[in-house]
Amino acid sequence: MKLNTAFIISFLFFIFSCKEKAEHEENFVIYQVNPQKQNIQLYWKNHQNEILKSIRNLEKYTASQNEKLVFAMNGGMFEPDYSPKGLYIENNVVIHPADTSKGNGNFYLPPNGIFYITRNHLAEIIETQKFRITPDIKYATQSGPMLVIENKINTAFQSSSKNLNIRNGVGILDNGEIIFAMSKKKVNFYDFASLFKEMGCRNALYLDGFVSRTYLPEKKWIQKDGDLGVMIGVTEPLP
Repeated sequence: MKLNTAFIISFLFFIFSCKEKAEHEENFVIYQVNPQKQNIQLYWKNHQNEILKSIRNLEKYTASQNEKLVFAMNGGMFEPDYSPKGLYIENNVVIHPADTSKGNGNFYLPPNGIFYITRNHLAEIIETQKFRITPDIKYATQSGPMLVIENKINTAFQSSSKNLNIRNGVGILDNGEIIFAMSKKKVNFYDFASLFKEMGCRNALYLDGFVSRTYLPEKKWIQKDGDLGVMIGVTEPLP
């Protein structure tokens, strides 16, 4: 039987994709979210105005709201008092203004960026300098640097870099779905950005480093400890 060339190419691409996905899952905790169908929010304080600080406390808080926490991750850098570093918007209220100053550290490595979600459940990542606050934005968190910018890896990164650390970040696919990822072992910025690019994210943003924590029971990855600032959570109604 003579095999169709197109079939062979498709089959080989399928095999390569499966191998690539397996390698990604081996090295990273990855969670894909459809903001149109899943409930995703940003959290910082509870109703008593107390900073949540940990995923353990976030889980208890969401349970008190009759919601089950199915995924959580730290959502950006923070000050020594756990307040957001840079822009933070929660439920359409600007809790902390954007930081457009220059400085040292990853947060200020250009370009800095903002991850936000609108009232209509659309998620976007944009460079901080291009961001404009509108009444349509329900949640937003600022961090840096941008990992992927319009399908291209940030040119500030070098593949040979020895700057290794645990890292977590967020990316947006062309279909509007969100990719959250955290490395299971130390990686440099270039390799971390490559993950998001290979998965098809047109834009991606670094969230934080060694303090990174992820809660994803469906993949048996449960980290509830740590002292965190803003957190990102996906919930579903309790039965």
